Amino acid sequence: MSLKKRWYVVQTYSGSEDSVKKDIERRIESMGMTELIFDVIIPEETIVEKKVNSKGEEETVEKIKKIFPGYVFVHMIITDESWHVIRNTPQVTGFLGSSGGRTKPVPVETEEMNKILLNIGVIELPKFKYNIGDVVEIARGPFEGQTGEVLSFDNHQQKAVVNIEVFGRGTPTEFDFIDIKEEE
Repeated sequence: MSLKKRWYVVQTYSGSEDSVKKDIERRIESMGMTELIFDVIIPEETIVEKKVNSKGEEETVEKIKKIFPGYVFVHMIITDESWHVIRNTPQVTGFLGSSGGRTKPVPVETEEMNKILLNIGVIELPKFKYNIGDVVEIARGPFEGQTGEVLSFDNHQQKAVVNIEVFGRGTPTEFDFIDIKEEE
C-alpha cells in the first residue's frame, strides 16, 4: 500500500461533476479525511465564441467547458478508508484504472497530471533561478560535476544553454532545468 499523495481520476455521471465535487468535499470534512484526501478539481477551460445577437450585432460570449466531462480529479493517499469515502459518494461510478472487486486504482502519472494542472492554471512552470552570465554546476548526465556559464534559458520549455568546456573549448550545450544543480 502506497502512502504517497497521488492524483486519481474518479468517474461520475456526465453532468454531475460539480455536485460530486461538492459531495466529496463535504465528506472529507464530515468523515475526518483531511489527512488523506487533499484536493478535488474539475479541469475546465474558458472558450470564447463569437455569436450574432437578435439585433444582428456580433458579440463575444465566454463559456466554461469541462475538459474531461464525466471525470473529477482527486489528490489523495489511497487507503481502504479514503478509497471507500470516494467510491461511495453519490453519483460516483468508480475510479479510472480500477478493475473492480475492491482493487485499488492506478494513479495518474505525475508528468501527465502536471500538464493538466499547468493547462488549467493551478500550477506554473518553475522559473530558472539563475541569470545569464552566472556560473552553474551540472547535477546529472554526462557532464555531471562540470561548471559553465549560462548563455540563455527558456522558462516555457524548461531548458538552459550553458557554455561547457569540452576538449579545452567552450561548447554551448542545452540542458533541462532539472539537470542543473540547485542553489544551496
